[in-house]
Amino acid sequence: MTVKQLPLPALVEECVRLGIPGVGLWRDPVKEYGIEKAAVLVRDAGLTVTTLCRGGFFTSDGWEADNRAAIDEAAALGTDTLVLVSGGLPAGSRDLPGARARIADAIGALAPYAGARGVRLAIEPLHPMYASDRCAVSTLDQALDIAERFPADQVGVTVDTYHLWWDENAPAAVERAGAAGRIHSFQLADWTTPLPEGVLDGRGQLGTGAIDLTWWAGLLERAGYTGPVEVELFNAALWARDGVEVLEETLNAFLEV
Repeated sequence: MTVKQLPLPALVEECVRLGIPGVGLWRDPVKEYGIEKAAVLVRDAGLTVTTLCRGGFFTSDGWEADNRAAIDEAAALGTDTLVLVSGGLPAGSRDLPGARARIADAIGALAPYAGARGVRLAIEPLHPMYASDRCAVSTLDQALDIAERFPADQVGVTVDTYHLWWDENAPAAVERAGAAGRIHSFQLADWTTPLPEGVLDGRGQLGTGAIDLTWWAGLLERAGYTGPVEVELFNAALWARDGVEVLEETLNAFLEV
C-alpha cells in the first residue's frame, strides 16, 4: 500500500533489486492481478508474503463470506497472517461495547476455519479517531482481550506504531502480547500533523513525525518479536510520486530508524 502506484510485477521486481525480502499485500490489487498468478509471481521471485490485508469489518452485513474468502486468499498466497480491521459502529448504533462484543463473536466463528488453513488472524487496533467507522478496537489491550479467548496460533494482534504510539499502556500491552506469542505483525508509520481531510491518508514517512520508531523497534525486540517488520504508509503525496523513488526512500528511512 505504501507504493500502490506500482503494479504488482514492478513492485516485486523492485523489492528483489533492493534486497527487500518480503511484501505485505492487499486484497484488491491481488484479486485484480489474479490470486494464483500473484502467488506464483512472488514465490518465483524468492519473496515471502508477510501478511495479507485485510479481513474484518465484522459489524457490516456479509462479513462472514468475505472473511472466509480472505482466509482462503491468504492461504493461497502462502502467508500465515491475515490482518483484521474489525469494523466500527453498525449503522445507526451508538453501542460501542456492543460492537466490540460482536467483533469478538465473529472472530470466534472464524478462528477454527483460519487455523485449519494455517492462517493466523491478527487483530489490528486502530487509533480512536477511527472507532466510529473503521475499527471499534482502539487499544492493544482491547485487541488482546479478544485474542486471548482463542489459541495463540489462531488469533493474535498487529502492532502498528501509527495507531498505538499515543497510548501509555501500549508498552505493557506489547510485553503482554509478546509473552503470550500473540504478536503476529509489526507495522511502522510516522505521525505527522496537520492530518488531511478524512484523516485516512495522512501517515508520515518514517522519521518525519512525532513517533520514536527506533524505540518502538527496540520494544518489540525486547518482547521477543522476530518476525517481519512492515512499512505501511497511506499518504496521497507519496502516491502521487514515482513509485520506485518512494520505495527507495522508504527503504532508506527504514534503515535509518
